[in-house]
Amino acid sequence: MAPAFGTLHHVHDARNGSDALRLLDDLSGRKIDLVVTDVVMPHLGGQELFRQLRALDPDVRVLYTTGYTDSSAIRSGQLEPGIALLQKPFSPDALARKVRELLDN
Repeated sequence: MAPAFGTLHHVHDARNGSDALRLLDDLSGRKIDLVVTDVVMPHLGGQELFRQLRALDPDVRVLYTTGYTDSSAIRSGQLEPGIALLQKPFSPDALARKVRELLDN
């Protein structure tokens, strides 16, 4: 994902939620405009990552991606209603549109 957006945005990538938190800690003091994360990840899932990110920055915007249907992910408690979600599989254009939508709001 990072190579696709590297020309438009400054992108950092992490292999899992724990690595993402370490990366964000290393970037402390720099504003993160958007975090794109999968709902289900090893070591630290997307929901817990979101909770910890919000503790660091209450204004952080998060875009979840998932292979689950949004209704099944909400019913299972993995996602809260009203969150930004992009269903897998998605095209680079669909991702770009969703990122732009979130950054513009």
